[in-house]
Amino acid sequence: MNKMCILVIEDDASVRNLMTTTLKAHDYRYLTASTGETGIMEASSHNPDVVLLDLGLPDMDGIEVIKKIRTWSNMPIIVLSARSEDSDKIEALDMGADDYLTKPFSVEELLARLRATQRRLAVLQGDTVSNEPIFINGDLKVDYAAGCVYLGEEELHLTPIEYKLLCLLAQNVGKVLTHTFITQKIWGSSWDSDVASLRVFMATLRKKIDRDKSAPQYIQTHIGVGYRMIKV
Repeated sequence: MNKMCILVIEDDASVRNLMTTTLKAHDYRYLTASTGETGIMEASSHNPDVVLLDLGLPDMDGIEVIKKIRTWSNMPIIVLSARSEDSDKIEALDMGADDYLTKPFSVEELLARLRATQRRLAVLQGDTVSNEPIFINGDLKVDYAAGCVYLGEEELHLTPIEYKLLCLLAQNVGKVLTHTFITQKIWGSSWDSDVASLRVFMATLRKKIDRDKSAPQYIQTHIGVGYRMIKV
């Protein structure tokens, strides 16, 4: 299997060098950028397999980098940031990031994330979420062929991970899916940070499809266990 090409957008030279040294030692190809503008240019010019993105860049916030890349590509973006507040994670994920690791993180965990991303990319074309072209549950409609989600007549704008989560729940409507099962399916691993990321993604997804927070219509939380798509 060919190694992925990783774009590292990080302004701290010491952190950037550590990451590229690690990538090189594990035979990954890589590109680097120290500013958001350069990173966007590298992403558009070289179409890397994965972007590792720091949010605290000197010329623009990393959130802006995510938003600009998302206007033309769904390439996986893993945020690596010292910002640890849930609000920062939610904003990054809601804007289209696929994952969020808080600094300091272990090199082993980063490599595990990259391996999981590589596995997902390898099976993406052959990964059919359902034999049915359209899933309908009440006012919720998932058009698998078009990759679109509707609530009533309104098209919902979901991030890639939110869409994958929704498809997984829809595929198993009525069943309680454990945290471990979901994180293995979405990230290919089940680290504590995967479960934390799952909670954030579920929160942003539910805001979009369950408008009444006091009475969730579609996604039910089973505390300490997992989540279930309710058959409406």
